[in-house]
Amino acid sequence: MNDEQTSPFDRMQTLGCKIERHQRLYHREDAPEIDDAAYDAMVREYRELAEAHPDEAPANDPTQNVGASPSEAFSPVTHTVPMLSLDNVFSVDELAEWALQKRRQLGMAEDMPLAMTSEVKFDGVSISLRYEHRTLVTAATRGDGQTGEDVTDNARTVLGIPLELPQDSPDILEVRGEVLMPKDVFLHLNESRAPDKKLANPRNAAAGSLRQKDPAKTAMRGLVFLPHGIGETDGDLPGTWSGRIGLLRRWGFGKGVRTGGGIMAVSDGSREQLEGIYASIETRRPDLPFDIDGVVVKLDSIDDQKRLGNVSRSPRWAIAHKFPAEQATTRLTAIDIQVGRTGRMTPVARLQPVNVGGVLVSNATLHNEDHIAKLDLRIGDTVIIQRAGDVIPQIVGRVEDEGHEGRPEWSFPESCPECDSAAVREAGQADTYCEGSFHCPAQIVTRLVHVASRDALDIDGLGAKIIEELHADGKLRTPVDIFRLRRFADELAAREGWGEISANKLLDSIDKARRTKVDRALYCLGIRQFGRSATQAIAREWGSIDAVLAQFARLAVVRVAARDMERGRGASEEEADRKAMKAVAEAVAIPDVGPVVLANILDFFADAENAALASDLFDELRLTVLKKPDRVESEVSGKTIVFTGKLEKVTREEAKGQATVLGAKVSGSISAKTDLLVAGPGAGSKLKKAADLGVEVIDEDRWIDIVRKALIG
Repeated sequence: MNDEQTSPFDRMQTLGCKIERHQRLYHREDAPEIDDAAYDAMVREYRELAEAHPDEAPANDPTQNVGASPSEAFSPVTHTVPMLSLDNVFSVDELAEWALQKRRQLGMAEDMPLAMTSEVKFDGVSISLRYEHRTLVTAATRGDGQTGEDVTDNARTVLGIPLELPQDSPDILEVRGEVLMPKDVFLHLNESRAPDKKLANPRNAAAGSLRQKDPAKTAMRGLVFLPHGIGETDGDLPGTWSGRIGLLRRWGFGKGVRTGGGIMAVSDGSREQLEGIYASIETRRPDLPFDIDGVVVKLDSIDDQKRLGNVSRSPRWAIAHKFPAEQATTRLTAIDIQVGRTGRMTPVARLQPVNVGGVLVSNATLHNEDHIAKLDLRIGDTVIIQRAGDVIPQIVGRVEDEGHEGRPEWSFPESCPECDSAAVREAGQADTYCEGSFHCPAQIVTRLVHVASRDALDIDGLGAKIIEELHADGKLRTPVDIFRLRRFADELAAREGWGEISANKLLDSIDKARRTKVDRALYCLGIRQFGRSATQAIAREWGSIDAVLAQFARLAVVRVAARDMERGRGASEEEADRKAMKAVAEAVAIPDVGPVVLANILDFFADAENAALASDLFDELRLTVLKKPDRVESEVSGKTIVFTGKLEKVTREEAKGQATVLGAKVSGSISAKTDLLVAGPGAGSKLKKAADLGVEVIDEDRWIDIVRKALIG
């Protein structure tokens, strides 16, 4: 396939069909046709294309699926807490960057220790075990993450799954983990099967065995269970994952299962320790009694996990470091720079074509400047490339040769190759960006596509192809030009394949898009990391676009003053700006809007051309102010509330939302700062702890009365 002859939309459509098919084969039919590395590669390529061409992305994103829909052969089970999947990294560099990102997100210095666990990534079947009053009541497969298959009777036969828990365990506890078939059991099972009936691997064998209609057959397959997570619980568990996994083992999870030694280690989150643990596990991989396909790294602190939260399909606080895919060697002939929509300058290796796993490869991503420097890559080197599936591969190393030292070192360009604007790499960041913004020809088309996209102005009919054509004709150079296209109405109607009806439909759609909200107008600007949640938060807090721009101007002054003050104290330029932006963020105090986002916003508006362009764009729009959520004075205003047990009249999320509207703060654990515990049926240890601390306890009916009194009177 020649990617240059395939549009991004067509490529994403092709990849999407493949991804959904392989999801179904793997999760539902237990008959995968490709390995995990090939599947992961398809997902990565799809996401890269969707990020680079958001307007051409199909409506349904298959990479956001978790597993596959459950089979109709089993009764459905709805997970009280969704079973998420994990994002992946494939190199130590990516893992180290992820760890640095977690520190930044938590407001930590980049060299501070951050406790992390590294666990073997089991290659088996994910399952959720639900215990009520210390008795196993349900076992369900992951399914699509929301609904799984009821395999309770079969799970009761699996070694390492306790049927009863000790008295010190919570009343409600969901334990997530992996059902595995040990390698020696798999080999023995395959020996007894006909040549055309042999199973492909232990993972497939475990999945098929767990889904047997007759539990007696499952019992004969030698399956084992090892825990790796917790879903819903009403218990007060240790504040670290390492402490919780130790408690789960004491309660009998994984009891009797051979693990071949330690399967988890705790580190300080440094690159050296994470790399050392990964290397140790990879070395031990052949000798482990079950298949693994990588290492899972998690933040050890449960509080830190809660602070970072989840995205739609995966937690922000955990990552899977996968084992390498297939590799090959070839000659590095050139390094080019590609400029994306946000201005990110990505180095791309040009290679002598080489066949890797049946695919001819001639390009490879080089990620960023640090990746090239770490590998000391020079034009003419023989490099080691790694690929899986159809993704553009990455370079993971080079072959030492005598000519390497004589080749000139490669350096990142100081200016953008497309517009000659400055190439800037911010302190603490791995990526380099072109400062040209809307002035850069490499960015302008994709930025215009972004303006017209669904999450921005949502201009129906103004897609990437039309924008490219109109830009080439000189009719579209800035976002403001979109709203001046009506002057070209006759020319548009005369275009091949258009006509008056099509032209008027587009122009009417553009006029309709003029009426939008402040947050969407801000999102149009395409400022780095200034996403939908941050634009909404700012728009709700500050109101009109004039008020928002006035706040940006005020913060720019605060930034300069704070920076000058820090310089006067002897801080370096970099340190002074970092501390200044921290002060700015503290002055703002809006969730989802931290110092990095604010720095990007202020840098954007510090450019006179950007500021003028934004002002012109806002003048073309009829903006609606986002309404700030009303707060109601009530008897619980200012109090800290904890909910526990099963709520029967409202969901837990609804109750938390009610508490927020009533001006209360919701917490997940009981402490001396807790003012009120709302306890439903099945309330366990939290109820006892509340009594010990003298915390007021009410039932759900009383809570409903408080809500009704505050909202209705």
